[in-house]
Amino acid sequence: MVLAFLSGCSTGSEISNISAGKQIVANFETTVTINVNTQYLIYLPEDYNKTNKKWPLVMFLHGSGERGTDIELVKKNGPPKLVSEGKKFPFILLSPQCPLGQRWNALTLSVLLDEVEKNYRIDKKRIYITGLSIGGEGTWKLIMAQPKRFAAAAPVCGRTGSSYLDACILNNLPIWVFHGAMDDVVSIDESERMVKALKECGNDVKFTIYPNANHNAWTETYSNPELYEWLLKFKNEY
Repeated sequence: MVLAFLSGCSTGSEISNISAGKQIVANFETTVTINVNTQYLIYLPEDYNKTNKKWPLVMFLHGSGERGTDIELVKKNGPPKLVSEGKKFPFILLSPQCPLGQRWNALTLSVLLDEVEKNYRIDKKRIYITGLSIGGEGTWKLIMAQPKRFAAAAPVCGRTGSSYLDACILNNLPIWVFHGAMDDVVSIDESERMVKALKECGNDVKFTIYPNANHNAWTETYSNPELYEWLLKFKNEY
């Protein structure tokens, strides 16, 4: 799938009467077009074609080991793995694949989600996001970029970087964070710092710590039916 993203309009900046040694005001505006080409898995509930109703959607972002061009790798962990094993979900599951050597890009994911919304019967007030490791990082990136787009989010052992500085952007978003206490790949400090900032902003964030788990905090997380029940109970009011 190839998509184009258009931003702004093309103009030129005109600067006249430049005087050396002075600070002046200038303006720049242009058009930027990018191509988005990404593979993804899509799962539709069993009753999707039996009714005209709109369905909730969960976007799942995989970890670093599933990057590349072999889409089958995306079935290695998380909800896509459960679907491949016969699990039935009451929601549309969107599982894109990140290119080899790259990390999740919020703009790419947003454009992909726009496209999927056009082609499937999706309840736009019930869109959720979750991801593990770099997918957890990608989850943080996307909800920070579009905090009003999602009804709830569940990042799993993902880096948060400096996002905690702007945590109040997520004041009204239900978030459930998961991390292994013994994680030596992505320190639990990352999640703890973000959770602390969210709570200070008034977000009633949930935080599950697996005391004996290393980096793999996802197997237990995605095997727990409570996660999906928790996600689906929320509806975006924007």
